[in-house]
Amino acid sequence: MEVRPGYKQTEVGVIPEDWEVLSVSQIGQIKTGPFGTLLKASEYSGHDGVPLISVGEVGDGTFRVTEHTPRVPDGVVRRLPQYVLRTGDIVFGRKGAVDRSALVSQRENGWFLGSDGISVRPLATCHPPYLAAQLRSGSVKSWLIQNAIGTTMASLNQNILSRVLVPYAPGPEQRAIAAALSDVDALLGGLDRLIAKKRDLKQAAMQQLLTGQTRLPGFHGQWELKRISDIASPTSEKNSAGEKLPVLTCSKHFGFMDSLGFFKNQVFSKDLSTYKIIRRGEIGYPANHVEEGSIGLQDCYEVALVSPIYVVFGVAEGINSYFLHRLLKLDAYRQRFKTATTSSVDRRGSLRWPAFSEITVALPPTKDEQTAIAAVLSDMDAELAALEVRRDKIRALKQAMMQELLTGRTRLV
Repeated sequence: MEVRPGYKQTEVGVIPEDWEVLSVSQIGQIKTGPFGTLLKASEYSGHDGVPLISVGEVGDGTFRVTEHTPRVPDGVVRRLPQYVLRTGDIVFGRKGAVDRSALVSQRENGWFLGSDGISVRPLATCHPPYLAAQLRSGSVKSWLIQNAIGTTMASLNQNILSRVLVPYAPGPEQRAIAAALSDVDALLGGLDRLIAKKRDLKQAAMQQLLTGQTRLPGFHGQWELKRISDIASPTSEKNSAGEKLPVLTCSKHFGFMDSLGFFKNQVFSKDLSTYKIIRRGEIGYPANHVEEGSIGLQDCYEVALVSPIYVVFGVAEGINSYFLHRLLKLDAYRQRFKTATTSSVDRRGSLRWPAFSEITVALPPTKDEQTAIAAVLSDMDAELAALEVRRDKIRALKQAMMQELLTGRTRLV
């Protein structure tokens, strides 16, 4: 393959001529956490001492250093000072997801490396955030997964980590690359915080508006208590013709979703003739999981299918289905579902229509108020969805930036 001027072919692919290919052992000191002979479980403390480090997931493919519940007493830390971490160290988990790593920040400076971790301390000539980014690149993560040992659980050791090869840029370029990626991380962090704040505001709005604690302007009158059987009717239409319609599953967090997309493979039956039809605007829930909050409004397709274990119902003319669905998603109703399931005569621990329909709900006196509340919450949903789409696009952009910058394909001036 022809290599463009200023670049060279190496073991890690095409990189700039002024870059090197170095192993982790050449640019950092590797250390495995102390084993049981040095640090016994009885020496841990639940509250006093130095935090014990872990690597936890905080986003799609993003990890950060987190704190274990047990702590290492100060006396043990003084006895084993070589396992105290510093800002700029890079930590891996030894077992399981061996491709995940995190950079120790100023906040975690002085934390203790646990027996289930491996740390890399970059040499003075290496910029830690640059090496951390290289170790999070797709090529390095794939190499770690392929070269991990163990049959039942993937494991990482010093020998494997020391053989990892990375493209190594000159010092000033390392800092420029790390700064560019850090700027994107800051943007993503800001979006994550904004999304979390908007979610909290939405939860507060749901609690206030759906229970009548706060009324929208122009609406008055007492809310009415009704049984679900008074405002909704079950449907039992089956896909008797065996039509190839989309099959949905209901998640407690995301509502109805395509089953194939949610589970990543087919978990539903090949024979769809016994599956229930659920139409747009109808509400459904799996009878054996509704107490977890798995109840959804079908707004994915005009017509779709759900498993026979689902209860499906439509609302009466004077009821807004979006409003009722949001009301039933409140924690108070999840607790009612749990109580009703426990007291149900169904020995399989399911909440079917006869018991479910006896649950009471408080409703505004008019459908117009229900619809107005639904519109406010729908707008908040749309705003959240737009922010999440923006965040996902920036994450994809970051992955593309990493591929370009960490291989030198795009150079920073």
